[in-house]
Amino acid sequence: MSNNLFLKSFRRCKLLYLFVSLSSLLFVNCSQDPSLWKVDSVHMVANDYIKSKPEYSEFAKLVDMTGLGPLLGIRGPYTIMLPNNDAMFAFYNKNGKNSLEEFDLNFLHTLIRNHLITSEISTGDVGLGAIRDTNAIGDYLVTEFQGSDIILNKKSKIIDRDIPLANGFAHVIDRVIDPVTKDVYTILTEDPSYKIFTEGLKISGLKDTLQEITFPYGNRTARTRYTILAVPDSVYQRSGINTIDDLIQWTGANPDSVTFLNNPFYRYMEYHCLNGTHYLNTFNSTLYPILSSDNNVSMTIDTDYKINFLPKTQKYTAFIVPASNVPAKNGSIHSINGLLPVIQPEPTILTFETTDFFDFKQGDWYLKSYGKWGGDGKNTFANIKWVGDYLQYWWKPSDLIHQDCLQMIGWFSLSVKFPKVQKGKWEVYVYQPAFGDVTSCLVYLDDVLCENKYQGPRTGGPGGLQKIAEVNWKTTAEHTIRMENYFYGMIFWDYVQFKPIK
Repeated sequence: MSNNLFLKSFRRCKLLYLFVSLSSLLFVNCSQDPSLWKVDSVHMVANDYIKSKPEYSEFAKLVDMTGLGPLLGIRGPYTIMLPNNDAMFAFYNKNGKNSLEEFDLNFLHTLIRNHLITSEISTGDVGLGAIRDTNAIGDYLVTEFQGSDIILNKKSKIIDRDIPLANGFAHVIDRVIDPVTKDVYTILTEDPSYKIFTEGLKISGLKDTLQEITFPYGNRTARTRYTILAVPDSVYQRSGINTIDDLIQWTGANPDSVTFLNNPFYRYMEYHCLNGTHYLNTFNSTLYPILSSDNNVSMTIDTDYKINFLPKTQKYTAFIVPASNVPAKNGSIHSINGLLPVIQPEPTILTFETTDFFDFKQGDWYLKSYGKWGGDGKNTFANIKWVGDYLQYWWKPSDLIHQDCLQMIGWFSLSVKFPKVQKGKWEVYVYQPAFGDVTSCLVYLDDVLCENKYQGPRTGGPGGLQKIAEVNWKTTAEHTIRMENYFYGMIFWDYVQFKPIK
């Protein structure tokens, strides 16, 4: 018996050595190798734990059939939503199968990855909305509560929590989590509660956009992400709106041009479609851009989740929580209790990260490791440009937002074009951590030199958040900020902030 344990440990060490060797080849673009999760020898790794328990023997078969055993045996952290045998057999029966062998192997690969998150998530991290990290197929698992119970994707209950593994956590569930396959528009059309709203998405032409799940990106595909604020028929009917024609009339639109961008009906429908995927626990008190990014929906989170809160009247549109947090393959759906007419909300503090851009976030290193790019930096990314020896994606547990930033050293010029800011008067701020090697920089806003310099600790400045300009913009538009150092040193640029001047 002891010899078998020794051989198992020896083989695991060989596999770990091989994995680390391969990792050094996979991350050739990084300035340092990513850290592997430190295996805690007090507990079994995920693969051994699953195979040691008879009540999970069906899921253990799934691990073997998909070839994930070696990975779950040496690396982490992982969080596994672990169906017991009763859940697995119920899943077979629901799908007209008798065993795993009767399923298509490609589907089984999707199924197991739907239950796997490549980070450590305890139930103490779970809120009303969704788990903070996507699973291994890029989907968010929705989380809700029934009393003290945690429910995943509206149906699966966690019945045994926080089982410690040497490389993460397992949570036992009473029902297999079906992979989500349908887009936001299709899911809405299948719910009879939203006939008027979905007809509006159809005749406006927005449905074509909302049905896109992926699109070509370079030599691969990328995922689309939307958030829909859906109005139920019952809410429309309370306002005397019983048909789509009634809704068009209510908006004051010309019914012959409802697909035009400036048509009031089109503007109304688009106002309910936000960029990005947001769940209740990921909303913050800020503005969220609609699809065209030329207007925003305001969120205020205090005693309630308040959409377009008006302080003078204390009125707002609220979420119908039990009917919200509906997952789709390309986003999320929330039900709301009001018509949500189009307004331009009051300006609020806007914070934009220097790393929060679609093309930049497609890298495998994003929020996981370091990335590094040489060259002149003119064509690598759409919104990030630089001149200098190299640009580095700097990622490390720290006080930075999402623990990441853009970093350069030496003599450099670094510019970032940020999302649209609505017209009006604003104070503009730049944030870097107060690291000792952060140097001072000249700051240009839309190619105009700002009166205020950014003062870094290396040259006697404070670092941190610093005001660089006051502006009075006449239009809603994107704006570019460029940092150029005039003392040798480093930049660790985390975010910019726009504060409205009342």
